[in-house]
Amino acid sequence: MPKPRKRPEKAYNDSEFLNSTDARPIRILAELFEPLRRFRQHDVRDTVVFFGSTRIHPMAEARRLHKAAQQTTKTRRSSAALRRRQEAAERGLIMARYYEDATELARLITAWSKTLGEGNRFIVCSGGGPGIMEAANRGATLAGGPSVGLNISLPLEQFPNAYITEELNFEFHYFFMRKFWFAYLAKALIIFPGGFGTIDELFEVMTLVQTRKILKPLPIVIYGPDYWREILDFDALVRWGTISEEDLKIFRFFDTPQEAFDYLREELEQLYLRGERAPKSAPRTPQISLKPVNPAKPKDP
Repeated sequence: MPKPRKRPEKAYNDSEFLNSTDARPIRILAELFEPLRRFRQHDVRDTVVFFGSTRIHPMAEARRLHKAAQQTTKTRRSSAALRRRQEAAERGLIMARYYEDATELARLITAWSKTLGEGNRFIVCSGGGPGIMEAANRGATLAGGPSVGLNISLPLEQFPNAYITEELNFEFHYFFMRKFWFAYLAKALIIFPGGFGTIDELFEVMTLVQTRKILKPLPIVIYGPDYWREILDFDALVRWGTISEEDLKIFRFFDTPQEAFDYLREELEQLYLRGERAPKSAPRTPQISLKPVNPAKPKDP
Protein backbone atom coordinates (compact mmCIF):
# COMPACT_ATOMS: atom_id res chain seq x y z
CA MET A 1 0.00 0.00 0.00
CA PRO A 2 1.39 3.45 -0.88
CA LYS A 3 1.99 5.76 2.04
CA PRO A 4 -0.44 8.67 2.46
CA ARG A 5 0.88 11.86 0.95
CA LYS A 6 1.79 14.77 3.16
CA ARG A 7 -0.77 17.56 3.05
CA PRO A 8 0.42 20.39 0.82
CA GLU A 9 0.71 23.91 2.25
CA LYS A 10 -2.38 26.05 1.85
CA ALA A 11 -1.80 28.84 -0.63
CA TYR A 12 -2.29 31.59 1.97
CA ASN A 13 0.43 30.00 4.14
CA ASP A 14 2.89 29.49 1.28
CA SER A 15 5.50 32.21 1.74
CA GLU A 16 7.21 31.39 -1.56
CA PHE A 17 3.94 31.92 -3.43
CA LEU A 18 2.99 35.04 -1.45
CA ASN A 19 6.32 36.66 -2.35
CA SER A 20 6.13 35.67 -6.01
CA THR A 21 5.20 37.83 -8.99
CA ASP A 22 1.92 35.93 -9.33
CA ALA A 23 0.82 36.96 -5.84
CA ARG A 24 1.50 40.68 -6.30
CA PRO A 25 -2.25 41.53 -6.39
CA ILE A 26 -2.65 39.79 -3.03
CA ARG A 27 0.18 41.82 -1.52
CA ILE A 28 -1.34 45.04 -2.88
CA LEU A 29 -4.71 44.18 -1.36
CA ALA A 30 -3.00 43.40 1.96
CA GLU A 31 -1.58 46.95 1.99
CA LEU A 32 -5.11 48.25 1.44
CA PHE A 33 -7.02 46.17 3.97
CA GLU A 34 -4.55 45.69 6.83
CA PRO A 35 -4.28 49.47 7.43
CA LEU A 36 -8.06 49.76 7.01
CA ARG A 37 -8.58 47.23 9.80
CA ARG A 38 -6.21 49.02 12.16
CA PHE A 39 -7.66 52.46 11.43
CA ARG A 40 -11.11 51.05 12.21
CA GLN A 41 -9.92 49.48 15.44
CA HIS A 42 -8.43 52.74 16.68
CA ASP A 43 -11.24 54.96 15.36
CA VAL A 44 -8.93 57.05 13.16
CA ARG A 45 -11.36 58.77 10.81
CA ASP A 46 -9.28 61.60 9.42
CA THR A 47 -5.76 62.96 9.47
CA VAL A 48 -3.69 66.09 8.95
CA VAL A 49 -0.75 65.03 6.79
CA PHE A 50 2.77 66.46 7.05
CA PHE A 51 5.21 66.08 4.14
CA GLY A 52 8.83 67.28 4.11
CA SER A 53 12.49 66.38 3.85
CA THR A 54 14.13 63.51 5.70
CA ARG A 55 17.37 65.53 5.78
CA ILE A 56 16.31 68.34 8.10
CA HIS A 57 17.70 68.00 11.64
CA PRO A 58 16.47 69.30 14.98
CA MET A 59 18.07 72.62 15.89
CA ALA A 60 20.26 71.09 18.62
CA GLU A 61 21.67 68.50 16.19
CA ALA A 62 22.17 71.12 13.45
CA ARG A 63 24.12 73.30 15.87
CA ARG A 64 26.27 70.35 16.92
CA LEU A 65 27.08 69.53 13.28
CA HIS A 66 27.81 73.18 12.52
CA LYS A 67 30.16 73.48 15.49
CA ALA A 68 31.96 70.25 14.51
CA ALA A 69 32.42 71.51 10.94
CA GLN A 70 33.86 74.81 12.17
CA GLN A 71 36.31 73.07 14.50
CA THR A 72 37.45 70.71 11.75
CA THR A 73 38.09 73.64 9.41
CA LYS A 74 40.22 75.36 12.06
CA THR A 75 42.39 72.32 12.77
CA ARG A 76 42.98 71.20 9.18
CA ARG A 77 44.22 72.81 6.03
CA SER A 78 41.30 74.08 3.99
CA SER A 79 40.18 71.85 1.16
CA ALA A 80 37.23 71.69 -1.20
CA ALA A 81 35.76 68.78 0.80
CA LEU A 82 36.02 70.66 4.08
CA ARG A 83 34.46 73.77 2.57
CA ARG A 84 31.57 71.72 1.25
CA ARG A 85 31.10 70.19 4.69
CA GLN A 86 31.02 73.60 6.34
CA GLU A 87 28.58 74.95 3.72
CA ALA A 88 26.33 71.94 4.27
CA ALA A 89 26.43 72.53 8.03
CA GLU A 90 25.50 76.19 7.54
CA ARG A 91 22.57 75.21 5.30
CA GLY A 92 21.52 72.65 7.87
CA LEU A 93 21.46 75.31 10.55
CA ILE A 94 19.17 77.48 8.41
CA MET A 95 16.86 74.56 7.57
CA ALA A 96 16.64 73.31 11.16
CA ARG A 97 14.07 75.95 12.00
CA TYR A 98 11.61 74.02 9.81
CA TYR A 99 12.01 70.97 12.07
CA GLU A 100 11.18 73.12 15.07
CA ASP A 101 8.25 74.76 13.27
CA ALA A 102 6.83 71.38 12.18
CA THR A 103 7.07 70.15 15.76
CA GLU A 104 5.22 73.20 17.05
CA LEU A 105 2.54 73.09 14.36
CA ALA A 106 1.86 69.40 15.00
CA ARG A 107 1.69 70.13 18.75
CA LEU A 108 -0.86 72.92 18.19
CA ILE A 109 -3.02 70.75 15.93
CA THR A 110 -2.96 67.82 18.35
CA ALA A 111 -3.71 69.96 21.41
CA TRP A 112 -6.70 71.45 19.58
CA SER A 113 -7.87 68.04 18.36
CA LYS A 114 -7.94 66.75 21.93
CA THR A 115 -10.44 69.47 22.90
CA LEU A 116 -13.01 68.35 20.31
CA GLY A 117 -14.30 65.35 22.22
CA GLU A 118 -15.16 63.50 19.03
CA GLY A 119 -12.77 60.56 19.12
CA ASN A 120 -9.59 60.58 17.06
CA ARG A 121 -10.22 63.58 14.81
CA PHE A 122 -7.54 65.30 12.71
CA ILE A 123 -4.73 63.00 13.80
CA VAL A 124 -1.23 64.06 12.75
CA CYS A 125 0.10 61.73 10.05
CA SER A 126 3.59 61.60 8.56
CA GLY A 127 5.68 59.35 6.35
CA GLY A 128 7.08 57.81 9.51
CA GLY A 129 10.78 58.48 8.91
CA PRO A 130 13.29 61.10 10.11
CA GLY A 131 13.43 64.84 9.45
CA ILE A 132 10.13 66.69 9.09
CA MET A 133 8.27 63.39 9.49
CA GLU A 134 9.86 62.85 12.88
CA ALA A 135 9.11 66.45 13.83
CA ALA A 136 5.40 66.00 13.11
CA ASN A 137 5.12 62.81 15.17
CA ARG A 138 7.19 64.43 17.91
CA GLY A 139 4.88 67.43 18.12
CA ALA A 140 1.84 65.18 18.48
CA THR A 141 3.62 63.29 21.27
CA LEU A 142 4.44 66.54 23.08
CA ALA A 143 0.72 67.35 23.09
CA GLY A 144 -0.08 63.91 24.52
CA GLY A 145 -1.92 62.70 21.43
CA PRO A 146 -1.60 59.82 18.96
CA SER A 147 -0.01 60.09 15.53
CA VAL A 148 0.28 57.95 12.41
CA GLY A 149 3.45 56.91 10.58
CA LEU A 150 3.14 55.55 7.03
CA ASN A 151 6.66 54.27 6.43
CA ILE A 152 8.09 52.83 3.21
CA SER A 153 10.74 50.14 2.77
CA LEU A 154 13.69 51.65 0.90
CA PRO A 155 17.16 50.38 -0.03
CA LEU A 156 18.62 52.95 2.38
CA GLU A 157 16.54 51.37 5.15
CA GLN A 158 14.39 54.24 6.35
CA PHE A 159 13.39 53.25 9.86
CA PRO A 160 10.29 54.44 11.77
CA ASN A 161 10.98 57.36 14.08
CA ALA A 162 10.57 56.97 17.83
CA TYR A 163 7.48 59.19 18.18
CA ILE A 164 4.87 57.27 16.15
CA THR A 165 2.03 55.69 18.12
CA GLU A 166 2.94 52.01 18.10
CA GLU A 167 -0.50 50.79 17.01
CA LEU A 168 -0.49 53.30 14.11
CA ASN A 169 2.99 52.47 12.81
CA PHE A 170 2.74 51.09 9.25
CA GLU A 171 5.29 49.71 6.79
CA PHE A 172 4.55 49.76 3.05
CA HIS A 173 6.26 48.17 0.08
CA TYR A 174 4.22 49.92 -2.62
CA PHE A 175 4.50 53.68 -2.93
CA PHE A 176 1.05 53.98 -4.51
CA MET A 177 -0.66 52.19 -1.62
CA ARG A 178 1.14 54.41 0.85
CA LYS A 179 0.01 57.46 -1.14
CA PHE A 180 -3.54 56.16 -1.14
CA TRP A 181 -3.61 56.14 2.67
CA PHE A 182 -2.04 59.59 2.81
CA ALA A 183 -4.80 61.01 0.60
CA TYR A 184 -7.79 58.92 1.66
CA LEU A 185 -7.90 59.96 5.32
CA ALA A 186 -6.46 63.46 4.90
CA LYS A 187 -8.57 66.48 5.77
CA ALA A 188 -5.61 68.85 5.41
CA LEU A 189 -2.12 68.71 3.95
CA ILE A 190 1.01 70.59 5.10
CA ILE A 191 4.07 70.68 2.84
CA PHE A 192 7.37 71.61 4.48
CA PRO A 193 10.59 72.11 2.51
CA GLY A 194 11.71 68.91 0.83
CA GLY A 195 13.16 67.29 -2.25
CA PHE A 196 11.98 64.93 -5.00
CA GLY A 197 9.69 62.88 -2.75
CA THR A 198 8.03 65.91 -1.16
CA ILE A 199 7.52 67.60 -4.53
CA ASP A 200 6.09 64.38 -5.96
CA GLU A 201 3.59 64.09 -3.09
CA LEU A 202 2.63 67.76 -3.33
CA PHE A 203 1.97 67.72 -7.07
CA GLU A 204 0.12 64.41 -7.01
CA VAL A 205 -2.35 65.67 -4.41
CA MET A 206 -2.74 69.06 -6.14
CA THR A 207 -3.41 67.26 -9.42
CA LEU A 208 -6.11 65.14 -7.77
CA VAL A 209 -7.72 68.28 -6.33
CA GLN A 210 -7.43 70.20 -9.62
CA THR A 211 -8.99 67.36 -11.62
CA ARG A 212 -11.65 66.72 -8.93
CA LYS A 213 -10.53 63.17 -8.32
CA ILE A 214 -10.45 64.34 -4.70
CA LEU A 215 -13.91 65.80 -4.08
CA LYS A 216 -13.68 66.52 -0.37
CA PRO A 217 -12.48 69.97 0.69
CA LEU A 218 -8.73 69.69 1.36
CA PRO A 219 -6.88 72.74 2.67
CA ILE A 220 -3.25 72.64 1.50
CA VAL A 221 -0.60 74.63 3.36
CA ILE A 222 2.78 75.17 1.70
CA TYR A 223 5.09 76.06 4.56
CA GLY A 224 8.18 78.21 4.05
CA PRO A 225 7.54 80.58 1.11
CA ASP A 226 11.20 81.67 0.91
CA TYR A 227 12.21 78.11 0.14
CA TRP A 228 9.30 77.13 -2.09
CA ARG A 229 9.18 80.28 -4.21
CA GLU A 230 12.83 79.71 -5.08
CA ILE A 231 12.23 76.03 -5.92
CA LEU A 232 8.86 76.28 -7.70
CA ASP A 233 7.59 79.24 -9.74
CA PHE A 234 3.82 78.75 -9.66
CA ASP A 235 3.21 82.17 -11.19
CA ALA A 236 5.24 81.15 -14.23
CA LEU A 237 2.84 78.25 -14.81
CA VAL A 238 0.01 80.78 -14.96
CA ARG A 239 1.97 83.10 -17.28
CA TRP A 240 2.67 80.24 -19.68
CA GLY A 241 -0.94 79.13 -19.56
CA THR A 242 -0.26 75.61 -18.28
CA ILE A 243 -2.47 76.18 -15.22
CA SER A 244 -5.21 78.71 -14.59
CA GLU A 245 -5.01 81.53 -12.05
CA GLU A 246 -7.86 79.79 -10.23
CA ASP A 247 -5.54 76.82 -9.59
CA LEU A 248 -3.39 79.00 -7.33
CA LYS A 249 -6.26 78.96 -4.84
CA ILE A 250 -5.69 75.25 -4.22
CA PHE A 251 -2.97 76.11 -1.68
CA ARG A 252 -1.86 78.81 0.75
CA PHE A 253 1.62 79.87 1.86
CA PHE A 254 2.48 80.28 5.56
CA ASP A 255 5.69 80.91 7.45
CA THR A 256 4.86 80.63 11.17
CA PRO A 257 3.30 77.72 13.06
CA GLN A 258 0.65 79.93 14.69
CA GLU A 259 -0.55 81.47 11.42
CA ALA A 260 -0.69 78.08 9.72
CA PHE A 261 -2.57 76.60 12.67
CA ASP A 262 -5.08 79.46 12.84
CA TYR A 263 -5.85 78.99 9.14
CA LEU A 264 -6.19 75.20 9.40
CA ARG A 265 -8.33 75.34 12.53
CA GLU A 266 -10.74 77.81 10.91
CA GLU A 267 -10.91 75.76 7.70
CA LEU A 268 -11.42 72.43 9.46
CA GLU A 269 -14.04 73.82 11.80
CA GLN A 270 -15.93 75.38 8.89
CA LEU A 271 -15.65 72.38 6.58
CA TYR A 272 -15.92 69.42 8.93
CA LEU A 273 -17.22 70.51 12.33
CA ARG A 274 -20.16 72.72 11.29
CA GLY A 275 -21.87 70.28 8.94
CA GLU A 276 -20.57 71.79 5.71
CA ARG A 277 -19.23 69.40 3.08
CA ALA A 278 -18.44 69.29 -0.61
CA PRO A 279 -21.22 70.56 -2.94
CA LYS A 280 -24.24 68.24 -3.03
CA SER A 281 -24.10 68.16 -6.83
CA ALA A 282 -20.67 66.50 -6.79
CA PRO A 283 -20.76 62.91 -8.05
CA ARG A 284 -20.50 60.24 -5.37
CA THR A 285 -17.43 58.02 -5.22
CA PRO A 286 -17.10 54.57 -3.65
CA GLN A 287 -16.14 54.74 0.00
CA ILE A 288 -14.23 52.35 2.23
CA SER A 289 -16.00 52.17 5.56
CA LEU A 290 -13.97 53.27 8.55
CA LYS A 291 -16.73 52.50 11.03
CA PRO A 292 -14.96 51.39 14.23
CA VAL A 293 -14.98 47.75 15.18
CA ASN A 294 -14.33 46.27 18.61
CA PRO A 295 -10.50 45.96 18.82
CA ALA A 296 -10.89 42.94 21.11
CA LYS A 297 -13.10 41.16 18.60
CA PRO A 298 -11.98 42.19 15.11
CA LYS A 299 -14.23 41.07 12.30
CA ASP A 300 -12.97 38.47 9.87
CA PRO A 301 -12.14 39.68 6.33
